[in-house]
Amino acid sequence: MDYLQEHFFTILLTLIYVGGCLYVGWYFKKQAAASAADYYVAKRKIPGWVISLAFFSTSASTNTYIGQAGKSFQYGLSWAWMGLIWTVFCIISWQLLGPRMRVQTARLQSFTIPDYFHLRYQSNLAKYIRLLSAFIILFATVWYMVGIAKGCAVVLETVLEVPYLYGAAGILFITCAYTIWGGMYSVLWTDAIQGIIMFGVAILMLCLPFFFVGGVEPLFDAIGQTDHVTKAGEPMGNGLVTFGNLVSFIYILGIGLSIGMKQISEPKNLIRFYSVDNAKSMRFAMIWTPVFLGISLVCVMGLGALVHGMATPAEASYLIQDTDKVVGFMLDKFDNKIVSGVCVAGLFAAGMSSLASVIIIIGTAIVKDIWHLLKPMPEEKLVPRTKWAMFAYCLFTFGLVWVLSIYPIGGIVELTAFAGAVFAASFFPGIFGGLYLRWGTDAGALASMVAGMVINVVWRVFFRFDYAGLQDIHEIIPAFLLSSLTYVVVSKLTADRVPKREHLNLVFGGSEA
Repeated sequence: MDYLQEHFFTILLTLIYVGGCLYVGWYFKKQAAASAADYYVAKRKIPGWVISLAFFSTSASTNTYIGQAGKSFQYGLSWAWMGLIWTVFCIISWQLLGPRMRVQTARLQSFTIPDYFHLRYQSNLAKYIRLLSAFIILFATVWYMVGIAKGCAVVLETVLEVPYLYGAAGILFITCAYTIWGGMYSVLWTDAIQGIIMFGVAILMLCLPFFFVGGVEPLFDAIGQTDHVTKAGEPMGNGLVTFGNLVSFIYILGIGLSIGMKQISEPKNLIRFYSVDNAKSMRFAMIWTPVFLGISLVCVMGLGALVHGMATPAEASYLIQDTDKVVGFMLDKFDNKIVSGVCVAGLFAAGMSSLASVIIIIGTAIVKDIWHLLKPMPEEKLVPRTKWAMFAYCLFTFGLVWVLSIYPIGGIVELTAFAGAVFAASFFPGIFGGLYLRWGTDAGALASMVAGMVINVVWRVFFRFDYAGLQDIHEIIPAFLLSSLTYVVVSKLTADRVPKREHLNLVFGGSEA
């Protein structure tokens, strides 16, 4: 009874939010089951404002609201520059990729990113590009899903005292339920609702340290010169407000690129372009998506640094060792049940919006891009098997969360940055080349995927952490540069593999792009 009295508002608001998401999934259940086009891409008839909010909410997940926000507790306000990098890539994604991807995927009747590679490059080798890209999705996405589940579980554990694994199971399987029911319809409409909640919660969370300390000047006095210590035990001094004092710019750039570039390469973001209903909606989303994302990132990216003003030296010494707990600590320290309830609902929204997007991407990769390609099946079996694949992958992810709770290998930021680096280096050259370069070839796309994947793993495992001078150079930098170069060189060397003119005219609409 004491527990319910203490957490009543937080539990109530969280249950209302979760119930709303489940209702949306159930509401679209019949419509999504009509065909594979309905289930996979919502039949390309979603309005622009929904797509805009959905893109924003899935780009700024709990990895942002908890992991990135907490990281600035360790690195100071310098970390806020990450938000600028992400916003730039959001603009690039909508201005450079969105319009062409919407048109080309409709012409080719593409439903997934892997089948876009197959249909765009059109060859026997393109079949293997599709398979490889689907396996890359399975490999990279699991780390992203683990990061999301971890972030939500940490908040529930800190604010509501829910055991870590129970919290992870809750976020995974509640999201899985409404995604399975409503397919892309429920994903996009719940993402839009979650985007509205997340936008408000980002502004609210930014205000909490200022309210707690008593205003702007007292807070900046507190963090401007502090006796709190770094992870190495050294006094921070004025490091929280001095650019580059607690973290190198090259590390900020590396993490910023690896996660920011997911917006120009990750299937959960790019698939949004498939569902836009018309050019007018596309223009709306091109303008407003970067605005929603940019304002939210300004609010959360430097939040952890501000939380130093709320923490005692002993509390700061504890939090610096696990910055994923900073946001939960802030809510607990502020100690307002209504605020905690609203923020927990917002953090759930941040996690579930991204999780739903990757769950459906996983299902389509397993069934449509691997199983159906290797052993074709009737269309009426695609959707039911996709649902089972999504559920099975959520079970697998939960098992990995359980294992990593015993044998941790990294925090939220590093897990998601690695996933982003794999997607950016492996997918972007083939996607950009497919959209803009008539001379791009299947061999170039396949070679760049292999190069991006291999260089990411090799740099991280054998170079980055074994040499002191390379620790801040994230794997995205060498992997992206070399995979892009590989695409250009191999495409030029295999010019005889360029698809036929008739096919290129279908892809590019007869233009000489």
